[in-house]
Amino acid sequence: MQTRHLFILPAVIGSLALLNCGNAGPSGPAVSADTTKPAGGLEKRAANSKYKPAFEGQTRIANAVKTKTPYKVDKLAEGLGRPWSVKVLPDGHLLITERTGHMEILKADGSRVKKITGLPKVDASGQGGLLDVIPDPDFAKNKIIYWSFSEPYNKGNLTAVGKGKLNEAAGTVDAPVVIFRATPELTNSNLHYGSRLVFDKDGNLFVSAGERSVLNGRAQAQDLNSHLGKIFKITKEGKPAPGNPFLNKTGAQPAVYAYGVRNPQGLAINPVTGELWEAEFGPRGGDEVNIIRAGKNYGWPTITYGIEYSGEKVGEGIQQKGGMEQPVYYWDPVLSPSGMTFYKGNAIPEWKNNLFICGLSGARIDRLVIKDNKVVGEEWLLTDKQERFRDIVYSNEMFYIVTDSGNLYRISKG
Repeated sequence: MQTRHLFILPAVIGSLALLNCGNAGPSGPAVSADTTKPAGGLEKRAANSKYKPAFEGQTRIANAVKTKTPYKVDKLAEGLGRPWSVKVLPDGHLLITERTGHMEILKADGSRVKKITGLPKVDASGQGGLLDVIPDPDFAKNKIIYWSFSEPYNKGNLTAVGKGKLNEAAGTVDAPVVIFRATPELTNSNLHYGSRLVFDKDGNLFVSAGERSVLNGRAQAQDLNSHLGKIFKITKEGKPAPGNPFLNKTGAQPAVYAYGVRNPQGLAINPVTGELWEAEFGPRGGDEVNIIRAGKNYGWPTITYGIEYSGEKVGEGIQQKGGMEQPVYYWDPVLSPSGMTFYKGNAIPEWKNNLFICGLSGARIDRLVIKDNKVVGEEWLLTDKQERFRDIVYSNEMFYIVTDSGNLYRISKG
């Protein structure tokens, strides 16, 4: 089933009716809003706070860019359940995770090929389930895949990474094994698993894990002896990657690559610099994009541009502190960022090396124009769909996108 729309995209201004937010919390009184908005910016809603950015262009960028190259949006499939991740295999087939614990293989046109089962048990309550998936860099030869999931563990649950051989003919994953666990497990949360996976150029695996939302997890984002609220770099066997910044530090987990993050659901390698970029949910306001560098502290919960869902400040209510990294960009009100990727093609020239981020409560794909590691322009895409966009992958001049409602879209040149 396919519906097609041809666009020469307008700059979308106007706010959207909020859907149930991926990082929404109980409503409550907001702190006084700073209603000053930069001329020409896309965001017209009042901010949640009067917090000031650390530098110009860190939020509400004034330059609302507009795609001039015609492009088309095809709806390729629907009824995919609750998909969380989409990846493109070397043969062009799509591998999609479904949160209840299985995967689907689809052709590039959206037609079903095979249901994949045989994975370890998941805890699919709350924000959990079968989450990200990524093929091995040598998948064409070894058929190995890696996946992240919320694992029932002891009396609680945690973010885990599994590995196994995809047996498409049998519809199973052979010899599945858990290679990494973000301990400690918690008994009082089914939120903030993070859970994105990205390979670096050396074949090591970046893994994100959230701080699980609750206060006893939140505090551990600053604790190097805990895996909560961290970005990891591990080998294909799940061991700490060589050269990790805390390998020889007493009282630190050796797999930790960076720390002080909240709920990181977006990871992507910048094709220009080769650096790891990350997107994470803030609390009420303060969703962030960061450049993740070895050993750096990204501040949560000590510094943030967001506030508690109750309207109260987070901690001391500070946004800057020595030794803690500033986000490249933040949103207030929130985007609720999930999967993201860079456009590496040439078919739509103005998209080259731009960052595209899925928005859940934002109900859009956010296009960020990057220059010298700064955001210099922003565009809102697919706002007419009013969907919670969960993941996006680039392949062969196109994007494939899955939504929380079980739809699969493709964006390509018109």
